[in-house]
Amino acid sequence: MHRWQRVADATGLTGPGGVVRPTVFAEMSALAVRTGAVNLGQGFPDVDGPEHVVEAAVAALRGGHNQYPPGGGIPELRAAVAAHQQRHYGLELDPATQVLVTTGATEALAAAVLALADPGDEVLTLEPFYDSYAAVIAMAGARHVTVPLVPGPDGFRVDLAALEAAVGPRTRMILLNSPHNPTGAVLTRAELDAVAALVREHDLLVVTDEVYEHLVFDDTRHVPVATLPGMAERTLTVSSAGKTLSFTGWKVGWLTGPAELVAAVRTVQQYLTYASGAPFQPAVAEALRDDDGTTAAWIRELAASLGTRRDLLCAGLVEAGFDVVVPRGTYFAVADGAGLGFDDGAELCRALPELAGVVGVPVSAFCLAGSPTADALRSRVRFTFVKREQVLAQGIAGLRRLASRERP
Repeated sequence: MHRWQRVADATGLTGPGGVVRPTVFAEMSALAVRTGAVNLGQGFPDVDGPEHVVEAAVAALRGGHNQYPPGGGIPELRAAVAAHQQRHYGLELDPATQVLVTTGATEALAAAVLALADPGDEVLTLEPFYDSYAAVIAMAGARHVTVPLVPGPDGFRVDLAALEAAVGPRTRMILLNSPHNPTGAVLTRAELDAVAALVREHDLLVVTDEVYEHLVFDDTRHVPVATLPGMAERTLTVSSAGKTLSFTGWKVGWLTGPAELVAAVRTVQQYLTYASGAPFQPAVAEALRDDDGTTAAWIRELAASLGTRRDLLCAGLVEAGFDVVVPRGTYFAVADGAGLGFDDGAELCRALPELAGVVGVPVSAFCLAGSPTADALRSRVRFTFVKREQVLAQGIAGLRRLASRERP
């Protein structure tokens, strides 16, 4: 089987006759454009990030930062990332050997899996999972094994018994995501300790996707896996400027960890994009250097605003008849349409533009096709609240129409 076919199969995009269908994200975004519906499906801000960071990028453009930057990232950004990790989490990193700048977090994750997982290895993820995970595991020729997140009164939680049972002799890596897309879960210290104990016992690697590290709400605290006992030497941490600074289109990400693992990832990454974001790297470096001042204040305000918008959206969804699991972080809330008479979230999402003038994304798009978790979450839909309050209010007004409609 060709590699592209493995990717299509792993992501559920293989249609009749082997034709590859568009992703559900592309389908829903196109549906929003075609119908004029409020797009609460795709998770990108509709307001730009800090003005002082924009001005730093403009200055870099005008200052001649328009050719290839160094393949591993400019020294200023690598140093700023290392300082950020030390300041926030107490992690000591050598910027020259333990930090790699990438084209967004997605490239960092892809390069890490391609570098460190061989054909026949097993890579564990939580399920549901960010959609690129299944694709890159398939590209590597590895086997994707999942551990369910289970909804409950305190959010989505890891099935720890299933986690322990999932680790076997072929397990090579756990690809972990917290704060978690699509559920908004932030893994607890107890959950992370359970993961770490298995990793140490079975001599595994961890690649941890922490792009929403600063976007957590209420009294929730994000704990990086690399800070746990015995984990720094076996953990690659991935993050980016896209979510923290609301510049998703800049595609400036980074990966940090042990020098030998970072070198392995860089060996692969240099043959993917090699380098990108020349004028954006100095701007992100300036933002990270200042994250105990102006930038930090902006990020705190963003997290507080997102918390308010989360509450607004969740209340509107409950009024509309959805059962909602309140997220503790990220841009997203997961809502169950079963109470509205919709057992299939994908069908509901296709109907929502006409019924409510809103677009969402079915949670089944973040699951392995036909898996028990996909079946358990079949009626769930992911909505984003990373939109202006007036946009959310418009969407909520449409969703309220669902509460008074005749059930199918």
